[in-house]
Amino acid sequence: MSAHLIAVVEDDQSVLEALEGLLVSAGYEVLLYPSAEAFLGANRHQDITCLISDIGLPGLNGIELLRRLRSMRADLAAIIITARHEKALLEAALKLGARHVFLKPLNSDELLTAIAAIL
Repeated sequence: MSAHLIAVVEDDQSVLEALEGLLVSAGYEVLLYPSAEAFLGANRHQDITCLISDIGLPGLNGIELLRRLRSMRADLAAIIITARHEKALLEAALKLGARHVFLKPLNSDELLTAIAAIL
């Protein structure tokens, strides 16, 4: 059992399931959430060691989720994933402390390398 618990916030069910399979096969424990509201409502932000979140979520988007988490837990490692290529969004994620921003489709090896480097 890994000591690292990763929360994944992604509204695309197929991406959510693919990330779960990848992370579990790499030895991580994973919590899955279809929205930022579901993640915040679960009140598990103190339990996780890393957050992986999409930017383009319905309702509260990934940037706003990261902004809210920073006020609750400034030390949380975060990785942002997105299909949107707008430079302003990517820069906003990095300014809020995202350790990495990955564009979809994700490269599994790059994602796992980034996770290992921050944990």
